[in-house]
Amino acid sequence: MAEIKYEVVEHIGVLSESAKGWKKEMNRISWNGNAPKYDIREWAPNREKMGKGVTLSEEEFNALKILMNNL
Repeated sequence: MAEIKYEVVEHIGVLSESAKGWKKEMNRISWNGNAPKYDIREWAPNREKMGKGVTLSEEEFNALKILMNNL
């Protein structure tokens, strides 16, 4: 399995934290050297491990903001 390279370009905020210290965060992340995307996922302390998450392009993120504002 190929190694996945990532860089947290911008930390936006923490949505929640579990009793074990994992944090659900929203960040902008560059995956494998590509343009940064918005990303929501859980991270272990010190970001040594990550859980499954959702990655959104700029267009998808803007569409989500519109949907959220209409609630």
